Amino acid sequence: MAASTDAPPTSTGPAPTATITVHAPAADGPEAFPHDAFPRLAIATPTRLMMGTISSALLGLSLGATQGGQMAQLRFRAEHAHKMPDSTAGWYLYHKSKNYHAMQGGIREGFRMAFKTSFWTFVALSLESTVDRCRGSSDMFSTTIATLTVAGAFSLWHRLSMTAAARTARMGLMFGLVYGGVQDLVGLARGRPIGYVDFIKRRRGQTAPSHNDGLDSQPAA
Repeated sequence: MAASTDAPPTSTGPAPTATITVHAPAADGPEAFPHDAFPRLAIATPTRLMMGTISSALLGLSLGATQGGQMAQLRFRAEHAHKMPDSTAGWYLYHKSKNYHAMQGGIREGFRMAFKTSFWTFVALSLESTVDRCRGSSDMFSTTIATLTVAGAFSLWHRLSMTAAARTARMGLMFGLVYGGVQDLVGLARGRPIGYVDFIKRRRGQTAPSHNDGLDSQPAA
């Protein structure tokens, strides 16, 4: 950006003009999430990552709290089965202690489950966006690749058996196809280009004969 300043006139001629050039600050570098003209679900990638992670954390918190509270109650009853109370005050203290242990176990298991679900969801959504940028198109195949990769990493991290790993991979495949298919349907309704749909349209345009070619091939009357 250039700015000019005028000096006062002199006796020998017009006043000289000084030009000051101000350089704009250079860009810091490539963005972590480049702007996408057609984002998935019509939501920008950073916002989609945050919303998906928070939603999975809340879901994991509720499920973990429910499961942890039930397990804590069963554990408390098993540990105190040999010394059951025999008075009204004893039963009151028994149920009070049981509810306290259930609440404590539910909170602990809820936060643990929330961390696990949010972590794996964030990895899956980030990998989905990365595969989209590498392939140059966003469709359910990127989602399926991401979910299968996360399923394999989950199986390796927890050292699951072959049977359990195969079951986890099958669940990841089904979830990727369903979730990716839903995203593609929403994208088609909003006009977002879908990779395999555009490929099928191009193939049909190349193989289908045009009407003018058929007219040209007919013999003249």
